[in-house]
Amino acid sequence: MKGCLVGFVVMLGLLCSGCALGAGDSKCDALKNLTLDQTLISSVDADRGGYSLSWKTAFIGVPWLKLPASCRVDGVIQPTSDSHIGFTVWMPARDWNGRFLGLGNGGFGGSIEKIGLSFALQHGYAVAATDTGHVASDLDGSWALGHPEKLLDYGYRAIHETAQKAKTLIAAYYGRPPSYSYFSGASNGGRQALMEAQRYPEDYDGILVGCPPADGATAMASSIWIQKQLNRSPAAYIPKRKLPAIAAATVAACDALDGVKDGVIDDPRHCNFHPESLRCAGKETNACLTAPQIESLRAIYSGDGGVFDGHRRRGYEPGGELGSFGGWAKYLLGSGPGKGVLYRYSLEFPRFLIYKDPQWTLDHFDVEKFHADAEHALGQIYSTDDPDLTAFKSRGGKLILFHGWSDPAIPPRLTVDYYERMRATMGTDSVDGFVRLYMVPGLQHGVGGPGANVFGQLAPGSGDARHNISAALFDWVEKGVAPGAIIASRYDGDLKPLLAPDRATLIRTRPLCPYPEFARWTGRGSSDDAETFSCVAPPLETVRAMQP
Repeated sequence: MKGCLVGFVVMLGLLCSGCALGAGDSKCDALKNLTLDQTLISSVDADRGGYSLSWKTAFIGVPWLKLPASCRVDGVIQPTSDSHIGFTVWMPARDWNGRFLGLGNGGFGGSIEKIGLSFALQHGYAVAATDTGHVASDLDGSWALGHPEKLLDYGYRAIHETAQKAKTLIAAYYGRPPSYSYFSGASNGGRQALMEAQRYPEDYDGILVGCPPADGATAMASSIWIQKQLNRSPAAYIPKRKLPAIAAATVAACDALDGVKDGVIDDPRHCNFHPESLRCAGKETNACLTAPQIESLRAIYSGDGGVFDGHRRRGYEPGGELGSFGGWAKYLLGSGPGKGVLYRYSLEFPRFLIYKDPQWTLDHFDVEKFHADAEHALGQIYSTDDPDLTAFKSRGGKLILFHGWSDPAIPPRLTVDYYERMRATMGTDSVDGFVRLYMVPGLQHGVGGPGANVFGQLAPGSGDARHNISAALFDWVEKGVAPGAIIASRYDGDLKPLLAPDRATLIRTRPLCPYPEFARWTGRGSSDDAETFSCVAPPLETVRAMQP
């Protein structure tokens, strides 16, 4: 999937034009002669700063992005003869904040997106990113065929090697190592983030994990089963023109369950929506569903519900049908049968990463067999479902997870499941000492959606710890201040607060509570004001009802 913090902009597919202009930085020039193990430094540029623009920001009238002077190093890491791990490190020439930030990749990786680097550089970070060991579209898995070492690079080696080389370059440039190191990623970048905590706990002090496919095999099995149901016949496919009716029906059924009517289903696990209510009484229209479409809708919401090795496959939640960054139309449905982003992944993963058969189709898919095959083929390479993070905790690491309840790409309950396994394995008190989970009402795949969806996941430390989730992570690592509720905001444009804050109009604020707590309106004051909410623990009967 497309992948937090700065890495979310990567997920949006934004591109940035560089502005490399020689600045005569002798410390930067000296890095050309630095020797790094199994690494070729291909370019070192002293950039005097200037402006760059992401082409997709123009439609909301965003001004050019001003970048500070920096030293930029590009290189290739080759831990094996078949490895070609491209990486880049950008270091501010002045006003470095002493922090190193590693960025994750969305989907299959395959490129280094410079807009995320640009935002981090703007805020004073030394920042690094990698192409994960190959050059390709993030929807293309064919690079893995016949290249087992590249699969290892993608699975875990590239992000670790990049962190190691980046720290060496940073220390050489500034004359001292970073005071603190952080990693941030969403979607596949969230998987990378968990991989760092589990496999390489010494790499980072703090890790921000957004909408991860933590249990990769379960996430893939869940998604592919749903895609097979949606595309089992032309009649079963739900055209995107029917999404407004579906979204309206789910909101009508479940919006008010939290005591506030705001167009957002706060916790969809309480939602008992019946797809049958949309059945066409007569002629089919965009406001109703046929019998095969109702069956498909049930499949989307419920998943197949099967369990493999204790891990339950999940569906998608009511409330994520529509969205400013695609919603179901982009990920689940596409412009027609077999056109959605997840359909493409439903072919690419099995063909090139699991069965090594480019002719594999959904006709070959059996969910139980696939789940077992995926775990066997990728469990040690791709999956990050190890619930024991004792090594990361012991070195003082802190980890914050978040996932939107309206995510149309990765079923959000999978993250709750992983967190609950972590608490069962390590103990609730132990986990509370170094991990927080925030389930975000109305947030889609890391960005967008009908809820209060801006809480600092789009920019590193550009606000206080009460309003910015990355700043909350920094305070936890650097000051020992554990995060509580984080105030999320909804604006008239999802990217405006980041790219054009002077043009953004605030609509509402809402507290994000550490899971399993949830925000409850006090009934006094405006429900658009976070200060009129409090975080409360769920009743015991609710906790029991929410169990698998």
